[in-house]
Amino acid sequence: MTAHKKSQELAEAVGREMYAKDRTSQFLRIALDEIRPGHASMTLRVTEDMVNGHGMCHGGFIFTLADSAFAYSCNSHNHNAVASGCTIEFLAPVHIGDMLTAVADERALAGRSGIYDIDVRNQDGKLIAVFRGKSHRIQGETVKSPIGE
Repeated sequence: MTAHKKSQELAEAVGREMYAKDRTSQFLRIALDEIRPGHASMTLRVTEDMVNGHGMCHGGFIFTLADSAFAYSCNSHNHNAVASGCTIEFLAPVHIGDMLTAVADERALAGRSGIYDIDVRNQDGKLIAVFRGKSHRIQGETVKSPIGE
């Protein structure tokens, strides 16, 4: 088995294990659509329970979707990682029925620190929000028996 295939299988195992314990994503029906080393894609359908007083999706739900994709991407190497900081810029409104996709990509990984950029787009490909997360590795692994060992 190639190193690339081992890394991909490990990322998928991490994604399965994390999602099994991720009560927030399950509750909000956020789906993990794709995971690769340093990358994750997640989707969320906006429901009427997610709108604010202006009839638009509350920014907290958009943030949660982006933060979830960030979490899966920075943990995809099977080294436990947590957020050490993040920012989000909201660019366009979101309405009931919109399907949002957050795509997270690793930009830098140095020692115990990482930087990840997450774009949130609607079903038409319109950019809704841009999120940047900084991760910090902590002790432990998500999958106890890494693939191929």
